[in-house]
Amino acid sequence: MTRSPDFRAMLLALVAWAWVPLAIAQQVPLQDKPFAEHKIVLQLSDGDAGKQALVLSVANNLLKAYDPDKVAIEVVAFGPGIDLLLGANDHRKQVESLIAQGVRFDICLNTVDTIERETGRRPDFIASATPVQVGVGQILFLTENGYTLVRP
Repeated sequence: MTRSPDFRAMLLALVAWAWVPLAIAQQVPLQDKPFAEHKIVLQLSDGDAGKQALVLSVANNLLKAYDPDKVAIEVVAFGPGIDLLLGANDHRKQVESLIAQGVRFDICLNTVDTIERETGRRPDFIASATPVQVGVGQILFLTENGYTLVRP
């Protein structure tokens, strides 16, 4: 029996749709800041150095404006945005300083896997970055749990 292309497309869509809850369920738990009054997720999906600097500036300004124990800041990098978290990035010291102050930087493993497939080499990223399977899924998870999304 020959199956039509439409049937195959529907079957693939059904399998993909069924997989989404599993991917989202594997997202990283919320930061351990039970007394945070402000919860912000900063999206970084752009490889532009100016946008990267802006995200770092926003995170730094939030730490200055609020008691670090009362603000939870999470930067989710996916697509070209993961350039900020690569080992050779010029902003590495600033990223590590923000991590030391409680800011969490998530790196999308789907993007990392894509780069590895395309180049044959897994990119070296900052060890203190938190790997998440799906960057956009992590943003969705955070916003559903009280975080405000900011896209500088």
